[in-house]
Amino acid sequence: MADNLPTEFDVVVVGTGLPESIIAAACARSGQRVLHVDSRNYYGGNWASFSFSGLLSWIKENQQKADLSDECEDWRKLILEDEEAIPLSSKDKTIQHVEDFCFGDQDSAEGVEEAGALPKLRVLGALAAQGESPGPEKESPAVEGIPLGSQESPAVEEVSPGSEKENAAVESPGEEPQSCSEAARAAAGDGAGAAPGPGAAPSAADGDSAPQPAKTEAAPSENAAQEPKKITYSQIVREGRRFNIDLVSKLLYSRGLLIDLLIKSNVSRYAEFKNATRVLAFREGKVEQVPCSRADVFNSRQLTMVEKRMLMKFLTFCLDYEQHPEEYQEHESSTFAEFLQTRKLTPSLQHFILHSIAMVAQTESSTLQGLQATKKFLQCLGRYGNTPFLFPLYGQGEIPQCFCRLCAVFGGIYCLRHAVRCLVLDRASGRCKAIVDQFGQRISANYFIVEDSYLSESTCTNVCYRQISRAVLITDQSVLNTDSEQQVSLLTVPPLEPGAAAVRVIELCSSTMTCMKDTYLVHLTCPSTKTAREDLEPVVQKLFNLNTEKETENEELEKPRVLWAVYFNMRDSSGVERSSYAGLPSNVYVCSGPDSALGNDCAVKQAETIFREMFPAEEFCPPPPNPEDIIYDEDEIEPEESGLNNSPETKPETSAEESSSEGGAAVTKEE
Repeated sequence: MADNLPTEFDVVVVGTGLPESIIAAACARSGQRVLHVDSRNYYGGNWASFSFSGLLSWIKENQQKADLSDECEDWRKLILEDEEAIPLSSKDKTIQHVEDFCFGDQDSAEGVEEAGALPKLRVLGALAAQGESPGPEKESPAVEGIPLGSQESPAVEEVSPGSEKENAAVESPGEEPQSCSEAARAAAGDGAGAAPGPGAAPSAADGDSAPQPAKTEAAPSENAAQEPKKITYSQIVREGRRFNIDLVSKLLYSRGLLIDLLIKSNVSRYAEFKNATRVLAFREGKVEQVPCSRADVFNSRQLTMVEKRMLMKFLTFCLDYEQHPEEYQEHESSTFAEFLQTRKLTPSLQHFILHSIAMVAQTESSTLQGLQATKKFLQCLGRYGNTPFLFPLYGQGEIPQCFCRLCAVFGGIYCLRHAVRCLVLDRASGRCKAIVDQFGQRISANYFIVEDSYLSESTCTNVCYRQISRAVLITDQSVLNTDSEQQVSLLTVPPLEPGAAAVRVIELCSSTMTCMKDTYLVHLTCPSTKTAREDLEPVVQKLFNLNTEKETENEELEKPRVLWAVYFNMRDSSGVERSSYAGLPSNVYVCSGPDSALGNDCAVKQAETIFREMFPAEEFCPPPPNPEDIIYDEDEIEPEESGLNNSPETKPETSAEESSSEGGAAVTKEE
């Protein structure tokens, strides 16, 4: 496969995490020749999403402590006398302390096969290559300003998490890398099977009202009052492809940098989104819903009329607090929690604002930090729903792949399972001039983007990393049952003991396409102080029933039962200064992995900063060109004349743009 690669590029990107994928898309969009490689067999790195069987494979891989040494050192012979090699790491050491637990009968799953296994996917891939649709297309609605479901199924071989391909996957220029979770859609077989084609999103002109958020698998409300269905481990294994389990748990602020970038670059057409439907609080041992919008506040039954007025008055102040410095200046040296106590707010209102709206640390965050966080929360309300957040259907791992698609459309070449052995440094200029890959091929470029996990220990000797504690649970019911089962919930649990961190809980229902019906996928995240299990298990015990069905006591019956759980620590390389890395040339840029924040602003800022350092005169991820403005060369055969199939699988980007403009919802940035 390496023989087919060109030997010269403008930019080489190593790693397919979110920052790297955004940079690759921006570079390709500005006309640079981009090679994007990853030693893994799936897109996303630590931003990836897995099916259940894929996650089990990932767990097994990270529980094996054996360090993989280079099988062959022949690449060192390619280094010339006036050059120096900077070796890259062959082992990902960003994940530690992986522990998984099954609270059901694991033996019953022996011999159970996952529905929609890999052999069937290969058949589907063959059908797609022939221009045949693997299943019925489904029309998906759009969130205002973000069309949902206008995804084109690219004609490239899929590389899904846990797949067992023997060769690196190489996508040619103009082809789009297929989403890892599209296999799950095709395997679902219930109408959500095939990735919708262009034009699936309704046009804004089709109706008088604005497009509404996606509503999938709406469940009857009467089921909420019934006892939860008994889910066995064998069912989870059998329905494993219905799970899309994120390694990193985040939400998208509706007015955050990532949403703005998705709209501006038109990458939003590759993804679908669902509103986060509620914000919850954990207070006095109970889970309560937090009123966010004005309507929620005045409809709330848990607040008195006096509390409603106090809350609305304070939130109104937070929206334009900069205009009233006299209100907070004397408290700038205080914590936000102390500032709230001076505002004559009741304890319940202080709890809601501190932990569920501002979501800042009780003992560390200053008054200004709390006011800024509260204002950001309030500014994001109402754009797409009653909460400030969106969640991408099929998981957070979709977002890096969306930017990879854009890069491929504009000529980027993708190689998975393609390891890079070293960076080649020119001693005279002090700049990096090439990479050497696993096949011994030298590939030259002007700029190199490397994800932090690929750097060797010698390069990172002076780097001090933070850690993130993560847990993923599969449960049988919601932490707060209501009339509707289909809820996407955000819950912040305050520290249970001094010195501990608050724990963020995101609960996903089956309509997010991340778990099977009658189950919930629960993500817990906090900055690490110990191992992930030590940090998070006390919170899990407060919210959930960890006993097996036979051992469950009466007081635990009301809690959701955990069917399966995994704990792990993930490296947080955000905030590391470039000077901390030893011996990096000036044209090599390092991208960090996921941080512990709820949003994605850190990744977007980092990607834009690096891009502007490389190409200061270029626009960062500009909107795609209008199809009417594209000028064809005289010797170029237009798609209509070439006799090519006009399906999404074989359609070039010019036609894809035209199709999306005709059939998709209008993409405009809301001011």
